[in-house]
Amino acid sequence: MVSVSVTLLKIGEVAIRSGIPVKTIRYYEDIGLLKSTVQRSESGYRLFSSQVLNRLAFIKRAQSLGLSLTEIQEILNIHDSGQLPCGAVKEHLEAKLEAIAFQIESLEIFQADLQGLLYGWEEQPPDHLIAHTICPNIQLNL
Repeated sequence: MVSVSVTLLKIGEVAIRSGIPVKTIRYYEDIGLLKSTVQRSESGYRLFSSQVLNRLAFIKRAQSLGLSLTEIQEILNIHDSGQLPCGAVKEHLEAKLEAIAFQIESLEIFQADLQGLLYGWEEQPPDHLIAHTICPNIQLNL
């Protein structure tokens, strides 16, 4: 029989090695992102397998790409079931890219609106426009 020694890390060690605060690691455990990498000692301390470092690195990278913790949980569930989740990751990233394209389009429209507004800006609008407004340059006539 081959004996395999498993290194167990306390939460402080995990925080130092991963660069992720202890509070965040606890939160990730509470919401189930680290369920397969944590156990409890007899005295109640969290003990993490060294695999938690890869998992935390994945979570951090996925978040940097705009994925939500819910999306990350879905991906990790696929992984934890023994499947490679690359297809799901791709689907989420494609959806994110589509959302960004829509946001860019919306921002370009907004930018054009602001430019148009500023193009016709009057520091001292005519008196008849000032009567019942705060700033006639941006107020619509109702």
